[in-house]
Amino acid sequence: MITVTRLNGKKLVINALLIEMIEEAADTVITLSTGNKLVVKERASELIQLNQQFLQSIGLVAAVDKSVQTEDPA
Repeated sequence: MITVTRLNGKKLVINALLIEMIEEAADTVITLSTGNKLVVKERASELIQLNQQFLQSIGLVAAVDKSVQTEDPA
């Protein structure tokens, strides 16, 4: 779960695994796999960092890194 800020300043906690797309224009729009869209204050780069931290905290990033390291480069 990651915490984001709506444009009105209210904090919202979302399931980072449901993020399908992040669009950055005048505002940042998060599209979830449920079809819901959220407009937030955070920039895309910050959301990516928050998502990576979340994935590390549940062990998914480490699992991906380990599988890449164990593959034979031949």
